[in-house]
Amino acid sequence: MAIYGIGTDLVQVSRVAAVMERTKGRFAEKVLGPDELRIYHARKARLEVRGLAFLATRFSAKEAFSKAIGLGMRWPMTWRALQTLNEPSGKPMCVASGELAQWLDERNITSKVTVTDERDYAVTFVIAEVPDNPSRLAQDNN
Repeated sequence: MAIYGIGTDLVQVSRVAAVMERTKGRFAEKVLGPDELRIYHARKARLEVRGLAFLATRFSAKEAFSKAIGLGMRWPMTWRALQTLNEPSGKPMCVASGELAQWLDERNITSKVTVTDERDYAVTFVIAEVPDNPSRLAQDNN
């Protein structure tokens, strides 16, 4: 695989909390995809701070992914078109839907993601990859 792009994002959890307060919770509805929203509500129901940490990591993941694919938050990259979910092992994975999924498929772009959070910050790192192009590699080596 060859690297298509790299993206990283750092979010201060208190800023996410302030936005949630200002929007009366609508921020989560605007940013999270349906599966993420379900997980967010479940975590928030157990412990408010866990829900907030989840929201911060998912917001950070969307920002980092948008940077890795080189679009920023422009069509077809929209908040809800990308979800960061977990494999059964717990490993995070980016799952695109709709026009974003089609855009990525047309370019053979896949990704790897890692997320972490502490009390004050959430950080995400995304690597977008494409298959190696043997003819390009041969040209690069000449």
